[in-house]
Amino acid sequence: MKLPIIRNILNNNTDLEIESTLNVLENLIDARGLKEEDLDTIGEILSNLEGALEVTKLINEGSTQKDALNSFMKRVISVGK
Repeated sequence: MKLPIIRNILNNNTDLEIESTLNVLENLIDARGLKEEDLDTIGEILSNLEGALEVTKLINEGSTQKDALNSFMKRVISVGK
């Protein structure tokens, strides 16, 4: 997950657009002919989209965008350890 990408997704898309994109990409994963590299790329995009939705939830709960992004990334980093 990359913070600048998540921020860009948040600033340029609605929740509905993000969810629709997630749905399309999740269905695309099952398509024949995708290479491992393609799946890795789609997976990275999916994780950034999911991250954007998580940050949106934090914002809706009253956090500023900056605080929500920082809180989310701290959570991601602590889970990865």
